[in-house]
Amino acid sequence: MLQIQDLYKSYGDRAVLQNLNLSIAPGEIYGLLGPNGAGKTTTIRILCNLLTADRGHVIVSGHPLSEATKPLIGLVPQENLQYASLTCAENLDFFARLYGRSRQQRKEQVPACLDAVGLLSRANSPAETLSGGMKRRLSLAIALVHHPKLLILDEPTTGLDIEARIDLWRLIRQLQSQGMTILLTTHLLDEAERLCDRLGVLKQGCLLAEGSLADLRQCITAQEILIVRTTAEAEAIARAEVLGFPHRRYGDDLAFWLPEPLEMKTIIDRFDGIPLDSIARQPVRLEHIYDEVLRSERDGRSRVFPAVQTSEVSETSEVLFTQK
Repeated sequence: MLQIQDLYKSYGDRAVLQNLNLSIAPGEIYGLLGPNGAGKTTTIRILCNLLTADRGHVIVSGHPLSEATKPLIGLVPQENLQYASLTCAENLDFFARLYGRSRQQRKEQVPACLDAVGLLSRANSPAETLSGGMKRRLSLAIALVHHPKLLILDEPTTGLDIEARIDLWRLIRQLQSQGMTILLTTHLLDEAERLCDRLGVLKQGCLLAEGSLADLRQCITAQEILIVRTTAEAEAIARAEVLGFPHRRYGDDLAFWLPEPLEMKTIIDRFDGIPLDSIARQPVRLEHIYDEVLRSERDGRSRVFPAVQTSEVSETSEVLFTQK
């Protein structure tokens, strides 16, 4: 569905994208992660033909990037860009007209899109009267009104409460089940962990690591994370080194990497003589992987993992919504 080959972009003498390569299969949700300034927004702007790369190639659904590929892409930007005084239906109708949809197509597609995102009952409500979660759903409906093949979600749930986030996650999964290909950027790692088939970690325009969550666990030798609170941290770290447990700091937490899951009694026995105020065992999560990838890059140990082959979904699917 999407192939990016050797994409390079600079502003003056500052390289923002450095020969970026990535591929997204039809029907896949791909999560592009990275700190602010990593190049995510620049990548999106290039894909949407809002910015020109210095060099490289982009193929969207088999077509080289051009004005002709714009209708193939739907974008939900970080900010809600709907017109506040227009109703939900009027907003969708306006954007559908920009994409050249006929009156009959708009008549069918506007209510279908509103129904798909749960806003059909608010069709005649001005956008300014909607809650934050509803505004994000309206942005999603706008992005889908012209039947794109690739949907780009740029931090879609930032600032939403947990109920609104879960509601939007459900809609995203529903779209994927109907054949939609999705590129997702987010700073919420639990969101990426829940939704994405594959993930790429971008920093300073370079893809540092890529793969499924299972593949990216290769970045960490741990099978389990042990969080310890103790008044004798130096002694605990020294004991862990003897035991072969690497240590890390996650915020204020002192963590040890366990090469295999251990019973709590075994853990306590191995730290015998060291006062432990509390011990918590955690599975290896994306937040630990992400931290290690960026840490490795800072230490000059960066490694790019090979892309994972995914089963292909037909690119010819046009059915995004089923009207009730």
